[in-house]
Amino acid sequence: MKSKIIIGVIALGLLQSSCSEDFLNQTDPTKVGVDVFYKNEAQVKQALNGVYGQVQSITNTAYLVGEFQTDNTTIDLNPSDRGGAGGWEAFEFGTVNSGNGEIAALWNNHYATLYNLNLTLEKMVDATMEDGPRKEIEGQLKFLRGYLYFNLVQYFGDVVIVTSTLATPDPAFDLLRSPQAEVWAQIEKDLKEAAAALPDKYTNAADKGRVTKGAALSLLGKSYLILKRYADAVTALKEVTTLGYSLNANYADNFDPAPSKKNGPESIFEIQYQGDNDLGEWSSFQYVFAPRVSKGAVTGYAAGGNGGRNAPSNDIMNAYEKGDLRKDISLKPSFTLDGKVYPVPYVAKYNYPHTILGRTNTNWPVIRYADVLLMLAEAINEQSGPTGEAVDYLNQIRKRAGLAAVTGLDKTAFRTAVLNERRLELAFENHRWFDLKRTMTPAQWAAFMNAHGARERAKPTIDRGNVPFNSTDYVYTENEYVLPIPAPQILINAKLTQNPGY
Repeated sequence: MKSKIIIGVIALGLLQSSCSEDFLNQTDPTKVGVDVFYKNEAQVKQALNGVYGQVQSITNTAYLVGEFQTDNTTIDLNPSDRGGAGGWEAFEFGTVNSGNGEIAALWNNHYATLYNLNLTLEKMVDATMEDGPRKEIEGQLKFLRGYLYFNLVQYFGDVVIVTSTLATPDPAFDLLRSPQAEVWAQIEKDLKEAAAALPDKYTNAADKGRVTKGAALSLLGKSYLILKRYADAVTALKEVTTLGYSLNANYADNFDPAPSKKNGPESIFEIQYQGDNDLGEWSSFQYVFAPRVSKGAVTGYAAGGNGGRNAPSNDIMNAYEKGDLRKDISLKPSFTLDGKVYPVPYVAKYNYPHTILGRTNTNWPVIRYADVLLMLAEAINEQSGPTGEAVDYLNQIRKRAGLAAVTGLDKTAFRTAVLNERRLELAFENHRWFDLKRTMTPAQWAAFMNAHGARERAKPTIDRGNVPFNSTDYVYTENEYVLPIPAPQILINAKLTQNPGY
């Protein structure tokens, strides 16, 4: 691995006072040397805030993997500008290769964050601070490390495990990818230690939005579900149900950035953003996902550009049952501009008023209590079939959506019902690719995606403006079940192997 990924990322050079909420609006430590920093609780918290900020940056493009690579979304492409064809568009069309710049950024950003995270864990050992805050900060950092590896192992399969910094660059050139089983073991270790160290909730209002015990247990339960350790998943997830979380009565409240709604009772872990100011911590998903030529019809601001990315596909628009209250909150099938209706769908769940062009307040949900209830329903079903308890967890979600309760399903039908409910409940929140991979073999996934691709080629969701499909568009093979290792990394460290088929 290139030295700059593990060594040359100067920790405090990246630790900006980041991530939006009050707990992240701190004095910028970027000009403070490493040797004279990490001396007390305030400085260690600044370093922690910088790690949260880097996770925020990772989240900004996570939809490329979590949604684009599935049957959920597509592109409102620009016929006159094909500049994204070799980069972000490749995730939609299944043409990602090892030279893709977005892949390189995905890898680099995760490992740069890991460097700063590991450095903070090491340096804080000698910091002057009380045991209570020290324990909480260690717990947050270990959760975040577990979360980063939770992503990496699913993105790339075998990956390099780094849990400490290196004194010199040379050892970085000898690092090898560890088997997935070892990565999952590291994730389990970090999340268990995080759960033991973190509070159920924070007593200081300024800490609202930081990760908690519930976040660690939820991600641990999800990890067990992926590994098909269903009994362990049930144990971890049931503990989450005792920590005071509840479903919002109104589905839309999960995404509303109003102070009274943000980080509400259903929120377990979400990436914090803060707009309407010049602090540099805003989100812009509303603009990235807005139809390309919609001007201000979707965002409220005619100036600035709209991305046309992550547009809902025909597949998911047709998947909602009649009367599902989530559909109108999650997406819109068209927009109206100057009295004309344009049949271009777009994701709507992150669209809220804001006072400055391009600077929205909307957080990104990573784990909601609804996710936990659906995971419990799935794990119990896989363990014991659709018990009354499992059915109740599923029906709590359906009731809020305005849908009838499910009854009388066997194990196979219930499994299908839960996966479908996850698709709609968690639509456009970057869960779909992981869910498909978790429930399908590589061959099944490739066949599933090829069928979706055939439908999209035959009847594109959004008019392509006479841009023809390439012969490789929407053609999937089993090797695409994982992403390629970035080519620059293998050029730098020949001991890193490439995933088959790339």
